Amino acid sequence: MYTCSKTYLDIPFAHRQHSHGGHCSFIHGHNWSFTFSFGCKELDEQGFVVDFGKLKFIRTWLEDTFDHAYVYNQDDEETEKLIQQSPQLFKAYKVESCSAEGLAKHVFEIISKQLNANHGDRVRLLSVAVSEDQRNSAQYSA
Repeated sequence: MYTCSKTYLDIPFAHRQHSHGGHCSFIHGHNWSFTFSFGCKELDEQGFVVDFGKLKFIRTWLEDTFDHAYVYNQDDEETEKLIQQSPQLFKAYKVESCSAEGLAKHVFEIISKQLNANHGDRVRLLSVAVSEDQRNSAQYSA
């Protein structure tokens, strides 16, 4: 199997781990990075796993979704109340889990579908790694 990866650096957004017992329960932000690993059995006509120039849909989705957003867990009732009171204060995005691990899985699921729609089944998404400020990271693979 041939593999390659593409990284998108420094996308700023905030999150909060509402059930965490420490300071992570407060709204705070990071510069997040996302690394996508791709694989295939046969290279394309250019000799690529995937043409990086044809992955603009990934950057677009990441920026439209996360850039300057507040990402929160779907069971965070306090955030839901805050957003209902002042929806203009947030570019809010709800996920199952806003941990790096949860975000890696969420992004994997979305981008793997988009990759298939844009490139067919010759190439597949192998994993997504998510980094908080380049110090902490988590990875999800199918």
